[in-house]
Amino acid sequence: MSHLHNKTAIITGASSGIGAASARALAAHGAKVVLAARDQVGLDAIVAELTAAGGQAIGIVCDVTKPAEMKALAQSAHDHFGAVDILVNNAGLMLFSNWTDLAVDDWEKMINVNVKGYLNAIAAVLPFMLAQKSGQILNMDSVAGHQVGPAAGVYSATKFFVQAMTESMHKELGVQHGIRVNTVSPGVINTGWADKVTDPAGRKAAQELNKIAIAPEDIGRAVVYALDQPANVTVNDLIISPTRQDW
Repeated sequence: MSHLHNKTAIITGASSGIGAASARALAAHGAKVVLAARDQVGLDAIVAELTAAGGQAIGIVCDVTKPAEMKALAQSAHDHFGAVDILVNNAGLMLFSNWTDLAVDDWEKMINVNVKGYLNAIAAVLPFMLAQKSGQILNMDSVAGHQVGPAAGVYSATKFFVQAMTESMHKELGVQHGIRVNTVSPGVINTGWADKVTDPAGRKAAQELNKIAIAPEDIGRAVVYALDQPANVTVNDLIISPTRQDW
């Protein structure tokens, strides 16, 4: 039997892309999934799909940049399913721009979602996991958290933050409290992100990079692998890259 069976998993950014693929993969392995995103229509569609297939799933509209909404999300997951076992910290923004473009608004958006959003989600679930003396937190990282491109400086910085945060959590939460923490670092994923880049030059670079993208379902399988391990095993980081290596 899967180690994920009957575990309650919260997934942020779950209405599309990697989040939705992770929800499908976790539900297929018996997890009860709590899907969180700002997109009510998208959430409703995924929840309907999962429940029609016999899974247990609920969707909650919330914004990761708002601490009170994240606390309410964790409480709702606990109230509905009786536990908070897993957090897939996935909601994120990748907005390319050159430094000379001074795309300050894009920088702020990425910091608010990719850094503060992750911290808000962690702060929301930790009280439940500490009380249980168990839990798993998977922080979605990126290959950009391991190497830096010229038009992705701020995005890479947010993902380097995720690396540092996760290492610190390993050393405290893993050693002292039995809460396993890991990362999955995808390469370029085709989630429609390139079309969201507002800077014209950045959008062109993003669309070119997206030509070698891999599917969100590939990352969903990696998420399952990272989380579906015995209690004494932690998969620290999985780097998932396209077959082509010219990125």
